[in-house]
Amino acid sequence: LDPTCGTGGMLSEARKYLREHSFGAKLYVYGQDFNPRSYAVAASDLLLRTDPNETETSTIKFGDTLIDDQFEGERFDYFLANPPFGVDWKRQQKQVVLEHEKKGKDGRFGAGTPRVNDGALLFLQHMVSKFEEVDPAKSLDGSRLAIVFNGSPLFTGGAGSGESEIRKWIIENDWLEAIVAMPEQLFYNTGIGTYVWIVTNRKEPRRKGKVQLIDARERWQ
Repeated sequence: LDPTCGTGGMLSEARKYLREHSFGAKLYVYGQDFNPRSYAVAASDLLLRTDPNETETSTIKFGDTLIDDQFEGERFDYFLANPPFGVDWKRQQKQVVLEHEKKGKDGRFGAGTPRVNDGALLFLQHMVSKFEEVDPAKSLDGSRLAIVFNGSPLFTGGAGSGESEIRKWIIENDWLEAIVAMPEQLFYNTGIGTYVWIVTNRKEPRRKGKVQLIDARERWQ
C-alpha cells in the first residue's frame, strides 16, 4: 500500500480491514506524506498498531511525493490516495515538467501534466508508475489502486489538454475499472462531490474493454 496522501486513517483502516478478512496474510504498508501533522499522526499510529514481535518492514516517510519520491523504483500491490482537491503545484512545476520532458513514459508523468492549479492527476500517474507487472511465470499479479477525486479530474481540460491526455492514456491502456460517485458531505464543512477511481492493470476477462460507472450518492446511512 502506498497511500502517498492522507496516510493516517486510510492506511490504518485498510490494514485493519485486510487483517480481518484475510486471515494469515502478511501485510506490509508504506506511505508518504508532505503535511507535517498528517505525517506525524500516521507514523505514530503505525508505531502503536504494529506488534513489536512482527518482522514487518512497514514505514511512513516524510517528503513531497511529486518531487521527492521516497519509494523510487519500488512496486506495490495495492494503492490508496486522497490527494488534495484543487491545490496548485506551482512550487513543484519546474521539476515535474522536467521529468515529463526528459523521461517521458519512462518517468512518472509521461502521459502529460494537468493545469498548474490542480495537481490531482499527477498523483494518479505517480501510483500507476509503481504498478507491478502482470507475469504469472514470475508470480506477479499486477496492481490495483483507489484514489479519491473531486469532479475536476473527470471534466476539466478540452481535447489535447494535459488532463485529456492523461485520461486518454488511462482508458486506452484499459486500466480504468470503475468510477464511483460517493455521497455528498463525506468531508467536514463541504458538500463537494467526490469520486473514487479504481484503476488496475489486472482486469478480469469479463471487465476488459469496459468501465463500470456506479452512482452511490444515495447509498448512505
